[in-house]
Amino acid sequence: MISNSNQIKIHVLHTGLVKVDRALPFHGQFRNPLAFTGLLRSEKNQITVPVSSYLIEHPQGLILVDTGWNKVVRDSNWRELGLQVQINTGYLPAGWAIDERLATLGYRPADLDYVLMSHLHCDHASGLPLVREAKKILVSEDEWRSANRLPMVYLPREWRGIDVVPYAFSQTSVGPFGKSFDLFGDGSVLQVWTPGHAKGMVATLVRGRDGRYVLLAADTGYAKRSWEEMITPGICLNRKDAITSLGWVHEAAHDPKCIETLANHDPQVEQHVITLPY
Repeated sequence: MISNSNQIKIHVLHTGLVKVDRALPFHGQFRNPLAFTGLLRSEKNQITVPVSSYLIEHPQGLILVDTGWNKVVRDSNWRELGLQVQINTGYLPAGWAIDERLATLGYRPADLDYVLMSHLHCDHASGLPLVREAKKILVSEDEWRSANRLPMVYLPREWRGIDVVPYAFSQTSVGPFGKSFDLFGDGSVLQVWTPGHAKGMVATLVRGRDGRYVLLAADTGYAKRSWEEMITPGICLNRKDAITSLGWVHEAAHDPKCIETLANHDPQVEQHVITLPY
């Protein structure tokens, strides 16, 4: 339990950097339909963006959302990513690994009550071995099935031997498809189903007692520009779902009760702390 029972504190953390082709975060900006892969594209088309994770100090427990890069990428991207190095190049400066970020804040991985995975693409799940001592590691059933059936898209060895628990969505009025998972049953932390980029991807909605909330949009869009201009990611399992999900994020971001909407890879987002009343 967190000692301060009157507030929810969200730490926005950078747990790596990733270099990708410009077409990966922003679909349809280039004629080459395979531009997002970086194939036959020069270095001038590459951009480097942050990889974010979020530590939520909540009166009901300590929560981590996503894990960033494993320390392996410091020595070898190939060893961690295999053939996916064509699409992603990971960087992890000293002190940026998730266990190092936690230590700076006075925590150990074993202190985590929950690790919530937005989805299981490598830049979100690579750091799972660093927090394997967390009490519960949760991912949506849809994402768990997809991630273990599509080895060319995912890297299942990143969670091999780790106790990952899949959860089911409930039919609610929240989200683009009306499905979410309420972590504590009080509406303060919701995993909202936002498929498209990944089958079981979720955005995390953190709500205070006054009704104001923060939306951690994961990769529904790669930056604020994504939902402002309705630009889906280059990689999508279902483009129609991705547009539907992005439309919901756009509306939520403009809700007067929404304090901040954050994408995992927005270069305009710096590390900071957001506080909500509980």
